[in-house]
Amino acid sequence: MQQQHDFTKGNILKQLVYFSAPIMVTNLLQVSYQFTDSLWVGNLLGGNALGAIAVSSTIIFTLLSFIIGLNNTTLTILSQQKAKGNTDRLKTYVNAFIFTLTLLGVALGTIGVFAADVIIEWLQTPASMRESAVIYLQINAAGILFLLGYNFIGTALRAVGDSKTPLRFVLLAVILNILFDPLFISGFDLGVTGAAYATIGSQGIAFIYGIIHIIRKKQIPLTIPFVPAWKEVKLILNLGIPSGLQMAVISAGSAAIMSVVNGQGENIVAGFSAAKRLDSLFILPAQALGTAMNSMAGQNIGVQQWERVRKIANYGLIYNLIVMGVVLVFVFFISELAIRLFIQTPESVAFGKEFLRVIAFFYPFLGVNFVLNGIVRAAGAMYQVLALNLISFWVLRFPLTYLLTKLVGDQGIALGMGISFLISSVLAYSYYRFGKWKEKRLFQDT
Repeated sequence: MQQQHDFTKGNILKQLVYFSAPIMVTNLLQVSYQFTDSLWVGNLLGGNALGAIAVSSTIIFTLLSFIIGLNNTTLTILSQQKAKGNTDRLKTYVNAFIFTLTLLGVALGTIGVFAADVIIEWLQTPASMRESAVIYLQINAAGILFLLGYNFIGTALRAVGDSKTPLRFVLLAVILNILFDPLFISGFDLGVTGAAYATIGSQGIAFIYGIIHIIRKKQIPLTIPFVPAWKEVKLILNLGIPSGLQMAVISAGSAAIMSVVNGQGENIVAGFSAAKRLDSLFILPAQALGTAMNSMAGQNIGVQQWERVRKIANYGLIYNLIVMGVVLVFVFFISELAIRLFIQTPESVAFGKEFLRVIAFFYPFLGVNFVLNGIVRAAGAMYQVLALNLISFWVLRFPLTYLLTKLVGDQGIALGMGISFLISSVLAYSYYRFGKWKEKRLFQDT
């Protein structure tokens, strides 16, 4: 229990730094997991196999988006219960999450296994990739509970104030995947099937290690599984549905932006694709801060310490400006070198470099969104955050990107996206400052 933080007292800035740093590293490892997976498959099996896995991975993410949303509500509900100090209630909600996530995982896994052929064909996957894509999807769908399991354990631990232990689980999964990929793909000569076994094998071992660890260390109160009360499931779904829809909004919004980019020609598409891979790395600190805000604010909201919640938000905003300001400067100087790691075509490199330099200027504003949305999400204002995301992507980001691209050409892509970050941060602050999120009451004893 010694690694758990009680965020209702103590030095806020110190807690924020020490709690968010492992989350940043964990997020980086998650990205590296996908990167190394693609690296092994691309080099050992070629572009065709890599394309098949990309198609299947998109489907898996879509199937998981709703459950990931439910999993995200773990931070809100468990952090509030942790602060109340009622171990029995905390144990009850942990059981409710496990029950709900298991049922949904089994249901979606079954769909993935038995409907893989139909789904892959429906997506008009090239014939040369179809068989591999079906196999990869079926095996990952069969092992979906491993992925859900070790992610849930990590999220639950962060909710009770421990961000270091989840880092171990992810690190173990990454190391095993690096070792298993070449072994199963090439050593056992299993091809794409081997890549799928490597993925679920590494996740499964990390999941089992996680279970053993939390039972031995008693970091999360567990009980023999039982059917939860409807009010508990209802609360999880009430928060989880809008949280899951946020994932869908983000995915659809990204696809819409891609449609604008596609109209600029193949060189711009290549440069944008490389830049977005790097962009996903550069914004990891802001995402980690959002997660930290959710846990830290959640505990204080659970015991109605609103002044401390306000201070947590202020420290989060200041820390965001410092961290993302450093990222901005770093990106400005290494953008061209970083882009050249992926592509060499001069026009693509030039676009990718300028895209990163422009979008990086707006990173602090993007961080404001993560910080403040994390705070209000901690109160349970999921529908309100969903509304902010809808406005951000569909009222601002897509229209601005489309309009500015028409007006100034491909430079409008970064400008449109960046300006949407700025306006969204103003809206996020306005809701944080004047909205009614503080009136949310998730539990009757609050």
